[in-house]
Amino acid sequence: MAVLTRVTSKLGAKYRTLAPFRFLRGLVCLLVLVSSAFVTLVFFGFISSVIMRFFSISYSRKTTSFFFGTWLTLWPFLFEKINKTKVVFSGDIVPSRERIVLIANHRTEVDWMYLWDIALRKGCIGYIKYVLKSSLMRLPIFGWAFHILEFIPVERKWEADESNMRRMLSTLNDPQDPLWLAIFPEGTDFTEQKCLRSQKYAAEHGLPILKNVLLPKTKGFCTCLQELRGSLNAVYDVTIGYKYRCPSFLDNVFGVDPSEVHIHICRFPIDCIPTSEDEISTWLMDRFRFKDKLLYNFQFEGQFPDQAKERDLPAMKGILNCVTVIILTGLCMYFTFSSVWFKLYVSVVIAYLVPATYFNIRPQPILRVFKM
Repeated sequence: MAVLTRVTSKLGAKYRTLAPFRFLRGLVCLLVLVSSAFVTLVFFGFISSVIMRFFSISYSRKTTSFFFGTWLTLWPFLFEKINKTKVVFSGDIVPSRERIVLIANHRTEVDWMYLWDIALRKGCIGYIKYVLKSSLMRLPIFGWAFHILEFIPVERKWEADESNMRRMLSTLNDPQDPLWLAIFPEGTDFTEQKCLRSQKYAAEHGLPILKNVLLPKTKGFCTCLQELRGSLNAVYDVTIGYKYRCPSFLDNVFGVDPSEVHIHICRFPIDCIPTSEDEISTWLMDRFRFKDKLLYNFQFEGQFPDQAKERDLPAMKGILNCVTVIILTGLCMYFTFSSVWFKLYVSVVIAYLVPATYFNIRPQPILRVFKM
């Protein structure tokens, strides 16, 4: 009788060693990514998301999405072209430029980065937003960027989160503004210890016993659908699997893992999603039972079913984008260090972003203020 062997157990160590060249290349990539993030935030993001917002929220969002989309494109280029990570898509081939809510499993701390590979192919990389834990908003530079990009911070305590979520979601329901809102219903990344706690809770409350995902928290997802349903096209159910091991952030930067990322997509038109909270909760629980089975099979087969053909990222376009970002970053950094006026501008922007991020301050259009 044939014995099933877990594909994920065939390679316990990193699939590439951290050789000196790979280490130096990773440091250069990290320097480029951080410095370009700072420049994009201070010199372009502030003007588009703060100054322009005084005149038009819609145009402010479109301009901000353009600038940050240009920067975010560096990450799929790093993953797929520099690190040579193979990204394999399966399931439904989804249309471009839809307004969606996206739910995904949370295997590791970098799952959310690989959603950029999908969004880039669908022309929405600058429009993706995340529901994320509020502690990440306190990160320098990246926390400020999360604020400007209108990510929704949560404390993971519903009594504290509900009013803030509803308030922020109510500002995102304009059907003219493209939107990819990504949620990780498990609320935290998967570990064996967390899985055991989740299984214990499920057994005590008569819920499904899941082995490869945690029980989803349903209230946040229900609230997103309640607030945005009228402006959405679909819900995407995304399942992410890694071959051969789950990567960390530094694994990604230095290109030692993963060898392959498999992304399975199920698209559900918004009309197919239930409307009552109880039915939505049941629907979400059923999707996570499906994910659990998908990931169980993935451990042995090394792939998801129904592989779909998505276009490869064009290398030349990625190189031109990367060179453009590096040149602009170099110029802005040069002027910052050589000009008193640029130093003053940067200081003013940082002095604004720190309290604006902490207190979640967002300018309102001048005409709207006058009408009030």
